[in-house]
Amino acid sequence: MSQDIVNLEVNGVAVQGRKGQMIIHVTDAANVYVPRFCYHEKLSIAANCRMCLVEVEKAPKPLPACATPISEGMKIYTKSPKAIGAQKATMEFLLINHPLDCPICDQGGECELQDLAMGFGRDAARYEETKRVVKDKNLGPLVSTDMTRCIHCTRCVRFTAEIAGLQELGTLGRGEQTQIGTFIEHSVDHEMSGNIIDLCPVGALNSKPFRYQGRSWEMVQQPIVSPHDAVGTNLNAHVRRGKLMRVVPRANEAVNETWIADRDRFSYEGVYADDRLETPLIRRNGELVPTTWEVALEAAALALKDGVASFGPDRIGVLSLPSATSEEAWLLARLARGLGIRNIDHRLRQLDTRDQASDAALPGLGLSLAELEALDGLLIVGSDLRQEAPVLAHRVRKAALYNKAQVAFVNPAEFEYLFPVASYRATPAIRMIAELASIGRAIAEASGQALAPVLAGAGVPTDGQVAAARALASGSRRLLLLGGLAERHPAFADLRAVAGAVATAAGATLGYLPGGANAAGAALAGLLPHREAGGKAVAQPGLAAGAMLAAGLDAYVLFGGVEPAQDSVFGDAAETALAKARFVLALTPYAPASVRRHAHVVLPIGTFAETSGSFVNLEGRWQSFSAVARPLGDCRPGWKVLRVLGNLLDLAGFDYESSEQVRAEFVAALGALAGKAADTAYRGQWQLQGPVPGRLTSLPIYQSDPIVRRAPALQQTRTASRPAVAY
Repeated sequence: MSQDIVNLEVNGVAVQGRKGQMIIHVTDAANVYVPRFCYHEKLSIAANCRMCLVEVEKAPKPLPACATPISEGMKIYTKSPKAIGAQKATMEFLLINHPLDCPICDQGGECELQDLAMGFGRDAARYEETKRVVKDKNLGPLVSTDMTRCIHCTRCVRFTAEIAGLQELGTLGRGEQTQIGTFIEHSVDHEMSGNIIDLCPVGALNSKPFRYQGRSWEMVQQPIVSPHDAVGTNLNAHVRRGKLMRVVPRANEAVNETWIADRDRFSYEGVYADDRLETPLIRRNGELVPTTWEVALEAAALALKDGVASFGPDRIGVLSLPSATSEEAWLLARLARGLGIRNIDHRLRQLDTRDQASDAALPGLGLSLAELEALDGLLIVGSDLRQEAPVLAHRVRKAALYNKAQVAFVNPAEFEYLFPVASYRATPAIRMIAELASIGRAIAEASGQALAPVLAGAGVPTDGQVAAARALASGSRRLLLLGGLAERHPAFADLRAVAGAVATAAGATLGYLPGGANAAGAALAGLLPHREAGGKAVAQPGLAAGAMLAAGLDAYVLFGGVEPAQDSVFGDAAETALAKARFVLALTPYAPASVRRHAHVVLPIGTFAETSGSFVNLEGRWQSFSAVARPLGDCRPGWKVLRVLGNLLDLAGFDYESSEQVRAEFVAALGALAGKAADTAYRGQWQLQGPVPGRLTSLPIYQSDPIVRRAPALQQTRTASRPAVAY
């Protein structure tokens, strides 16, 4: 190890670095600032901007700190006249063609060029010639361009090539005629393309929805967590006078590094959609009319009491979105069970729940996101990973590229992946179980194991199936991941039983990619018909979501903005069930047509930005957040509405003053499960029975939840124009 240590000096102070590091790595570690534009710790070194020039003893001229390797005994000066002179000269060259339009630039106040120009720029320009003008590029509805401001740092180009894996931008021309563009005009369509906005050190690339909407100094930055997928991406909300103005990444190396998906970045527009509900509604004479909170809450409580008394708690169903906070899920489950209601579920997109007794207490990866990058073998079953969880797909890509992980897929169609794949098995949905069973047989035969009973009927493996088996069995760190398509499969019970046997044969962890931001938290909270909080089995399970809707119950409670046609796989059956119900209570941020058609009482609750709470991500990580935006109109946080309902229903233990109190009680009830990744191994004894009625259908990334569906910019993208596909 000592042979890798290099001793050197920075501004007369002795420091150490590792062999192969660049000067800028050592100066950053020593907290010595060196100005830069093109350098970024997550991207390859380009050395385009020359802003990081420093003096190195015995070197004839200043050297770029980002591209100069350190050596033993090197003496570096970052603040010498020679270094400062070189940096000032570079700044003068950079500003020769810059339009200097800071007063109208969206980047004003948070611009790296602006900041460094204050420290290294001249008070007056010496360049008197005509400045160049570059035509702006149309990159689609998400990213606006002002290419005359571009300083050719190529951060955006390197991001699309190295991080996204889809080079949508490049450099054209030479010298002063160099331009950043797409060569053939098209939009940037990668699901993480919005990160080029943050990477751009000037005002060349900006958020198109946020264009001319505000200045950085007008807004307050507050931390939040993504409400769209199970990764739990960390975000910063920029809020002006109580209104959410935009969303940007919050660095967390353990979760999302410094990247976020476009769905996380631009969905905030949906918070202020036209059909946003601002006041309680009650149905009178067949019409929903505005009313007060007192009247609406009393009507809801009375209807639930009467329903329990007249047609019984078994004729009432409670349905929630998996994006409800853990606190809301905990209170909703307690409220339902306090009334004797057993029909409780958040799995609105799961057709097959026959083997639900074998569910993991906490559905998740079974390992951390960081460990995902260190995998040797990975078999992904039933997942369009880039559409379901873009940040997770990025981690898998890193594992394949940098750790040389062997990645294989079993899917109902061939989806685009931007990394090397060892084997891709695209087969009709009905054949996926047989495909996976043959892969399991190949693993068992290669290792000399006896076939598990559930694999007894497996066919003779083909060459492609053997390749997939080899991929999963590679190395010592292995994962078999069941994705969103697997969860929605009409024979999920069969598929999971086979997957469990394959994972056991390969010595792999069996992991799940749960749908929604907080499916893991909802499961822990007992928002299930067969489990109480902490995974404790109930004596008499209630009906799952599909069975509730098929049974045509007398009353339904919809929480979190449930829109039956879009948020469930039961479509027409859901609409029919709600239409026939005697009472429907909707707690929702929105008032779409489906709610207005069927609901009898509508209570307006806040979105993720207007409530405090916590999410549990797919690795079991608890992440709490506070409300960042002022509730719209008379909206109230969901947990507060449930608390008041609990009191009006005369249920014990609903006297909370804050969401922190709710969370503390929930965590205490969980005991050892709180904050820990649960065991995801499959231990069921399921016998293959074939599919239940239904069809496996894709879930487009920008149709995943009510907020995303209402974000105009996302709905204008080419990705949003692709319809759902039945397999």
